[in-house]
Amino acid sequence: MNTIKNHRGFTLVEVLFAVATGIIVMGAAYVAMISGQRSSVGIEEKVAAQQDLRGGLEIMSVEIAMASFNPNFVTGIWRDLGCNNPSVNQAYKGIQAAGANTITVEMDIQESSAIGDDANEVITYIYDPLPDQRIRRSTNCGPAQPFLGNSPGNPRSVRVINDTLNIPVFRYFNGLGAEIPAANLPLSIPDIRRIETTLAIETEDVDPNTQQRRRMFYSNSVIPRNHAITQ
Repeated sequence: MNTIKNHRGFTLVEVLFAVATGIIVMGAAYVAMISGQRSSVGIEEKVAAQQDLRGGLEIMSVEIAMASFNPNFVTGIWRDLGCNNPSVNQAYKGIQAAGANTITVEMDIQESSAIGDDANEVITYIYDPLPDQRIRRSTNCGPAQPFLGNSPGNPRSVRVINDTLNIPVFRYFNGLGAEIPAANLPLSIPDIRRIETTLAIETEDVDPNTQQRRRMFYSNSVIPRNHAITQ
């Protein structure tokens, strides 16, 4: 007897079911791939922001800690905020300006008994609130350049959002550990013994759970030891 073979093909329902199953599997794979890409980008942006923030805060702390460095104990060494003339506030020594969002420090790092003969002997940090939300830095009274925060053409940009959160960038404390009120500055500059710097930043990455940009906070405290020396 000849074997009768069944050559029946797939029904329309079976074909549609297979197509639907394939679409679901491909869709799930696509969603997983996009999620992985977004996670990778988010991690990269977060790491870049942390590097920028930590590096910037470290530089600020080192330079602020050097305020009033005067190894030769020269009198009348401190310059005005224009760097052109001796300061009328010699008692302020190497902290010629101090506020919640700005500070100017001076130091004789060249040990030449003069201020300004080295490119980094007068340092000013300025916080720009909205719309810029960034920290700028100037040396020897030159133009302030973007230091940390949103700047054109910077793909790793972050926003310094201290103003949004009402957090001062700089806080000042006397030798007893008591905070010096901003209203007492600049007259209380000679009493400064510790300076706290706080930076709150917002990254470009959006948290998928909160739909808000990720935020990070870093704070550091330095003692400008030379500022307490009688000169």
